[in-house]
Amino acid sequence: MTPPVRSPRISVLLPYKFDATFTYEAERALTPGTLVRVPLSSRMVVGAVWDEPADETVKAKPVAEVLDFAPLPENLMRFIDWVSAYTLAKRGDVLALGLKEGLLVAPPKRAKRFEFGNANPDLPGPILSPAQDAAAAALREEVAAQKFGVTLLDGVTGSGKTEVYLEAVAQALRAGTQALVLLPEIALSIQFLERFAARFGARPAVWHSELTPAQRRETYRAVAEGRADVVVGARSSLFLPFPKLGLIVVDEEHENAFKQEDGVMYHARDMAVVRAKLCACPCVLVSATPSLESVENAASGRYKKLDLPARHGGALMPVMKAIDLRADPPERGKFLSPVLIAAMRETLARGEQAMLFLNRRGYAPLTLCRTCGHRISCPHCSAWLVEHRAYPRLICHHCGHTVQKPAVCPSCEAENSFVPIGPGVERIAEEVAELFPDTAALVMASDIITGPAQAADAAGRIERREVGIIIGTQMVAKGWHFPHLTLVGIVDADLGLAGGDLRAGEHTVQMLHQVSGRAGRAEAPGTVLLQSFAPDHPVIAALLSGNLPEFLLQEAALRRPGNWPPFGRLAALIISATDERLADQIARDLARHAPRGAGILVLGPAPAPISLLRGKFRRRLLLKTTREIAVQPILRDWLARVEVPRNVRVDIDIDPVSFM
Repeated sequence: MTPPVRSPRISVLLPYKFDATFTYEAERALTPGTLVRVPLSSRMVVGAVWDEPADETVKAKPVAEVLDFAPLPENLMRFIDWVSAYTLAKRGDVLALGLKEGLLVAPPKRAKRFEFGNANPDLPGPILSPAQDAAAAALREEVAAQKFGVTLLDGVTGSGKTEVYLEAVAQALRAGTQALVLLPEIALSIQFLERFAARFGARPAVWHSELTPAQRRETYRAVAEGRADVVVGARSSLFLPFPKLGLIVVDEEHENAFKQEDGVMYHARDMAVVRAKLCACPCVLVSATPSLESVENAASGRYKKLDLPARHGGALMPVMKAIDLRADPPERGKFLSPVLIAAMRETLARGEQAMLFLNRRGYAPLTLCRTCGHRISCPHCSAWLVEHRAYPRLICHHCGHTVQKPAVCPSCEAENSFVPIGPGVERIAEEVAELFPDTAALVMASDIITGPAQAADAAGRIERREVGIIIGTQMVAKGWHFPHLTLVGIVDADLGLAGGDLRAGEHTVQMLHQVSGRAGRAEAPGTVLLQSFAPDHPVIAALLSGNLPEFLLQEAALRRPGNWPPFGRLAALIISATDERLADQIARDLARHAPRGAGILVLGPAPAPISLLRGKFRRRLLLKTTREIAVQPILRDWLARVEVPRNVRVDIDIDPVSFM
């Protein structure tokens, strides 16, 4: 008697916290990447067929449905495997970054259609300078070769880097391939989309968290079917199913916003390089203030480097000056020096715009009782509540906990005794309103401008000169072009220099230099005034001289002897639990089993700088190795030696950017 023929078995990866695939039976053999709906416990879920052997020994349930959707590209599957192996995240969690069941729902027959694939690469672009033209030609050649390579495009603010890399996008379109442009902030997409439309006659597809469900579904489908020829997106767009990706651009590559700090902890700049390699396409990293990692990769020959050392159209870089707050302090209870105020008056009198930068949201970073000194802290985090008068509330910037400012001090029972300490942008706006009552001011901060529509409205008001003074946090540092803005005042240039953050100096230089770059263009030269109590600090000196390469050389000289990145490798272990004693116990257990050997050093355990976050106590250990040692095998072996209870979480952060 002929034995019954068993249905083919397939492996399916599910977008949940699983590392292994699940085995199912299918009516026919299915191509790897095919999307299917399968039973999991008592529910139906969507997954992707994975190209690894199925388990022939287990009892397998049948596939419920083969979805009518383009399969995941093979290079995306390899990318998911690679990111999982590198970050030590579960493969299912990595798959979930790009695959969600809601994206696969077929649109209704009468659904609104979004236009994709209409960019015309042969429309005449702007006239490029000789330096721009040479850089654009080099990038076009890279794209035309259709092979992997990384190029660092390093150009001062206003040098026309965007116009140059758009020529590379045009070349990708001519080759019939797709292009991905990563931006660090959603708000940045507004002016970029306008420049893109002016160059190509159509807008690209966009991908970020502010899209409606219908927009996300249609964009995802258009990308998968190859109809979306250019995508401009946030870091998660790296996980979209491009079938013919021919170019990846990472604009503002130095930005910390490219690092995912929770869930799957990955750096989109670094993962963009990996995705480009797996797609055999070029990757272009763009910045006026490149990261030390990218600078070192270019110096070693791993990356090519293109330079745009001058502003486009003969414009000059802004004049940088320090205001020594010891010599020219603000009035008591105020935060703007008379020198800065005078410069603002002169700027406004000429009909030009001024910007004040302070990287602190809200009204004041600290609120305390003037009678007993009691400070209002978050009950869930080791952080002080920040006063926001626009709401008005006291808010924790870590967990979002909010309370009204108490009328009576809970410690000494003094009435109406709470006073703000230090400035936030709202407090600077209040001071500006007193000084310039007849001038319209606009505050740009992430808690006020929360999406592209509001950002577009703000940019429009500034461009139409309805606003004379812009007051902003780091949101204003990234990529904006305001032609009538000629004065930038840095309210607290020292902010960010204190503390033990490895990259504090580098990040401060990058952010303040980017903010400074908003000042002036061809017809109106700019001035930048930095208020500082330490104008001789190396960071302030680097900004005043404009010699950022020299500053990075000094940074490299400080990091190299101790094998700090990019000359060594780092990985952080973050232990968190609602029980403080349990968090301490697991941290001590991990320390006792810490790896040892030549080129390996473990620091900690120690309370994290934010030792209580969202009700969980946090402890940290730091693994540091020399450059040639891979940290992933060490971490896997280390974690296998310690039994971690289910009510304790251990997060792994490879290549940490933040140490909070």
